[in-house]
Amino acid sequence: MDLLRSLPLGLYLEQPQTWLHKLDPRVKIFWLMSFLTSYSFANNQWRILLVALLIIFTLVAKIPRRVWQQQMGWLLTLSVLVLLIAAVSPDGLGIDYQPRLPANEQALLQQSNTNNAKVVTEQVFNTKKYSYVLFHKGPVKVTRHSLDLAVRLSTILFTVIYSTNLYLLTTAPEEITTAIESLMQPLRRFKIPVTEITLTLTLSLRFIPLVLEEVQNLARSVMTRAINWKKLGLKGAFKVWMIVAERLLENLLLRAEQMASAMMVRGFTSPNEHRVKWHELRLKARDWLAIAMLTLFWGVRVVLGNQF
Repeated sequence: MDLLRSLPLGLYLEQPQTWLHKLDPRVKIFWLMSFLTSYSFANNQWRILLVALLIIFTLVAKIPRRVWQQQMGWLLTLSVLVLLIAAVSPDGLGIDYQPRLPANEQALLQQSNTNNAKVVTEQVFNTKKYSYVLFHKGPVKVTRHSLDLAVRLSTILFTVIYSTNLYLLTTAPEEITTAIESLMQPLRRFKIPVTEITLTLTLSLRFIPLVLEEVQNLARSVMTRAINWKKLGLKGAFKVWMIVAERLLENLLLRAEQMASAMMVRGFTSPNEHRVKWHELRLKARDWLAIAMLTLFWGVRVVLGNQF
């Protein structure tokens, strides 16, 4: 099992360079935050549209299928399972459901004395009957409220996870930190250490592949020893995994110490005195087009995406 290939969470795709890679990281941050915030107080149609847009962006950007196929497949499967489980689960509303119209339709007709009242009554009976329970067969019951909750849970699960992963997949860690530092410049007036925060974020993002590599190496070392877990029992297995966790922590601390030593050897004293400018941020024509599309995105959200 190769964790670096099967779980590409937070990893940057260096090649090939798609049009998503070439966008300004600040513009991509605004798009990411738009996906995460426009979900609030939105109707189900808008939530489903967000999922469709993420899939369309992945296909249009021509990201290699080997990169997104397994991850998107598992995430879509998980979202569908959440949709089905939540849809058939109790909706939590203890309501005695009653039909909207009386059982005796003739009684309602007899109460209408004028011709106008008769016309209104006929229109009421001709309209489609409302039913709170959408499907009920045996123990399986799907109501309007349970289906609404199911759509909310499944779509937010896919939107939050895949939108952030797509951003990390097409944006280098140095670009992310440079964009965040650029957007956080006004905070310097309040004496907030912006450069130290961005440096810490850069090292954290660079540390993710090292953590996956250490976990992968320890998992392989346990598998090669062919441990008989049945003979060990629950207590013995717990001891083995505690030893593995302790070894993992030691290896990660050793990696962190080596990284700090490498920075000190290269004369790094503080972020303000020893700064490395990885990227120069400039808005180009494609970035302005993305900003215009983002404005249209929020316009559609305000006009058509409101829940109420």
